[in-house]
Amino acid sequence: MKDGSEKRRITLADIAKACGVSSMTVSLALRKNPKISEKTRTLVKQKAEELGYVPDPMLSALNQYRGSTQEKPVQATLAWINPYHDPKRLRAMCEFNLYWEGASSAAKEMGYHLEAFATTKMSFSRMNSIFKTRNIQGILLAALCRPQFSDKNADFTEMPWEDYAIVRFGRSTAYPEAHYVTSAQTSNTILAFEKILEKGYQRIGFVTEYRPMRTFSGGVTIAQQALPEHQRLPILLFTLGENKESRIQRLKQWIAEEKPDVIFTDEEKMPEFMSMLNIRIPDDIGLVTTSIHDTPIDAGIDQNPEEVGRTAVRTLVSLINHQSFGIPSIRNEILVDGRWVDGSMLPPRH
Repeated sequence: MKDGSEKRRITLADIAKACGVSSMTVSLALRKNPKISEKTRTLVKQKAEELGYVPDPMLSALNQYRGSTQEKPVQATLAWINPYHDPKRLRAMCEFNLYWEGASSAAKEMGYHLEAFATTKMSFSRMNSIFKTRNIQGILLAALCRPQFSDKNADFTEMPWEDYAIVRFGRSTAYPEAHYVTSAQTSNTILAFEKILEKGYQRIGFVTEYRPMRTFSGGVTIAQQALPEHQRLPILLFTLGENKESRIQRLKQWIAEEKPDVIFTDEEKMPEFMSMLNIRIPDDIGLVTTSIHDTPIDAGIDQNPEEVGRTAVRTLVSLINHQSFGIPSIRNEILVDGRWVDGSMLPPRH
């Protein structure tokens, strides 16, 4: 028997009666649907708060289930902005192309169409005009693998970001400071160290190019704390713009001094460098990559780029549904775990 003092749950019908509108109008207004005027949305929100309305979690879950089990027709477009000075370079990289594939697949599942817009083809001002005409509310901002590949003429300040839901891929673009989705580089690095040690290697050397927005080096520092001090090799850090000959000579000197039995790297030319130094892979030194997709190294981390793309779209659609537009006051970082992949360049060593 229920306690007679228990309050009856306020329903949409109660709010509708108080506002003099239909229950459907209340439902749409509470979901911030643009079809409902701002005046009505404000009135409904105020009455809902006054009456103490709380959404029914079971009903919300049922609506979510129904929505997820129905095939959705394409209802709108999501914009994918490509900021490269050579737009073709973006999807020529396997990992970034898989971002697109994952994002495009998730968009279709949720009733959206993903369309690419290149900054070299049109200005942000022109994009904004097109987006407003076509009611495009969500923007995915593609990642840059290196700052020097960006379109230097793109003026990001031309876009009124406050009018859009925005999700970035990674940390490589400095503006706008929107929520972003990327691979969990630090934990992926720790995973790689664990797998390398399991295979019997003891002296793990990390070779990378300095890029301020990457966190693999942080993962190396953390992973090394679990090793005896004599196994903690200093990182070989190439500088931006350093030529091939300089890199090979510094690599040769570092190998002679540190004597690694395996090299963990994001340098795609590492197999070539080691061949030029007459170092046999894996007989002399094993080789592991931070990303199996964009290096000719078959052992290492699959950063699950398709899942990064899918997660970005799910996040973007959630922002649209909640009418969370503009640059957020608190930015969210969403990290996607990678997985380990065995390969011939890192056989077990006993």
